[in-house]
Amino acid sequence: MRSLFAYQQRAEAVLVRYFDELPDRLLPAGGRWPARTVELLRELTLRGGKRLRAAVVHAAAGLVTDADVPGLDSAVLGVELLHTHGLVHDDIIDDAATRRGGPSTHHAYRAEVAEPQARNLAILAGDLAAFLSVQAVLDAPVPAALRHAMAAVLSRASADAVLGQILDLERDATPQAGPGFLDLVTDYKSARYSILAPLRLGLLAAGAEPGDHDEQLRRYAWHAGIYEQMRDDYLDLFGDEGRTGKPVGGDIRAGRRTYVVRALLEAPGTRELLLPALGDPAVAPGAVARLRERAIELGVARRLRETIRSHAEAASAEAAAWGWWRTEGVAFFCDLPLVNMDRIG
Repeated sequence: MRSLFAYQQRAEAVLVRYFDELPDRLLPAGGRWPARTVELLRELTLRGGKRLRAAVVHAAAGLVTDADVPGLDSAVLGVELLHTHGLVHDDIIDDAATRRGGPSTHHAYRAEVAEPQARNLAILAGDLAAFLSVQAVLDAPVPAALRHAMAAVLSRASADAVLGQILDLERDATPQAGPGFLDLVTDYKSARYSILAPLRLGLLAAGAEPGDHDEQLRRYAWHAGIYEQMRDDYLDLFGDEGRTGKPVGGDIRAGRRTYVVRALLEAPGTRELLLPALGDPAVAPGAVARLRERAIELGVARRLRETIRSHAEAASAEAAAWGWWRTEGVAFFCDLPLVNMDRIG
């Protein structure tokens, strides 16, 4: 999808310019730690990432018009900074050492200051990213009513994402949680701020009213969000560490009850291998490799791929029914859920 690449390139340029200008606009005259915090947020934000949310913002405006739309770059800053907030706090909760092939914000601080200051600074860095995300849309070069509407979307998405993180912790503490609860976690923790909010922001900026098609947008975001989360869960065990930037089996070591872990627990032949490893941060790579091989042999990996594909195809079919918007814009959302399926086979 060449348009996806173009959106990604534009988002990178917007983010670089934003962080180039941010210190002069934000930082106090004294103190070293505020500047270091902004520097670490910059490093994490610019260190890779698919820029899916940025692409959805632009493509959503493309549902309405092919003209240049003011305010889209501000919306992109908002969703990308909110994502950075989530990454920082996720890594604190998980005590993750790496993110996107580099140190997590928490562990970058730990290399410089002792605990608990490192953890406290990381928490505040994540908070700062969240507040800056809302400020970004409040600074958009658009009428005040539109700025406020966009800020309301982003604020609600922020609250939903935090509630999703709380549900995520409950999921891991509730071994008997069924697939419906896992879908609820994904909807709040991922789909609402990664898909639904960027859709709404792009439509608002282009002059449309998202509420006119709220049910259809929610269905698309739900399927696309579950597809994205299941794919990430799948790649955590079955993916290429060189491409994901994270050690294989991280979810198992952390004891997370992901879609993949739930499938392994339910499958005779993998449950016995999984239980001793689940929640053991020191589990050997060989044990994870044996579990992975057994899951492939027993067809668990194949069945997971089929479920992932079914959600991608459901999202694509949902978008195909959007007959009230521009055909060229709808085509992007039909293709988007299927574009990365080759990564999981």
